[in-house]
Amino acid sequence: MNFVSMDFETANGSRSSACSLALVLVRNDQIVDNFYTLINPQQYFSPRNIQIHHIHPDDVADAPTFDQVWSHIKPLFDSSHLVAAHNASFDNSVLKKTLSDYGIMVPKYLTIDTLRTSRKFFPDFPNHKLNTVSDRLNIDLRNHHNALADSVACAEILVKTEQQFGTEQIKKMVKLTS
Repeated sequence: MNFVSMDFETANGSRSSACSLALVLVRNDQIVDNFYTLINPQQYFSPRNIQIHHIHPDDVADAPTFDQVWSHIKPLFDSSHLVAAHNASFDNSVLKKTLSDYGIMVPKYLTIDTLRTSRKFFPDFPNHKLNTVSDRLNIDLRNHHNALADSVACAEILVKTEQQFGTEQIKKMVKLTS
């Protein structure tokens, strides 16, 4: 299976406050590359979000803004690429809102949500949080809420689910973003 897994962390409750992003490239069920960056959201950081991801305003002071990051990652977001995320509605909305705020056209791309796939294929798990699903599938998630660690875990969840239940079952859960 070929796809990109994506994870954002945000500075506050606004979906346009991305402060870190990770993308993990999977080809033939193997992680072959990754991309991680801090992002200067040019917005305030809420104490709650800092407590979750441990990213502070000083950490992103010299980081690129999202429009600068977008030029490097844009080719991965079109209708021929599958983008996975755990709780994809959140990550897809962060991408959409951030692009909109910069006046950048929001692309349509294929997406799959490993939160939804884990609920469907592993209904007996006590819950379907990223750390719980990772633990139940023997995936090493050491730094939860670090975008790269979360993106790697998401990629591994989708690969293990596809290997156990088949590509055709996974394809049924792919959607085109709106």
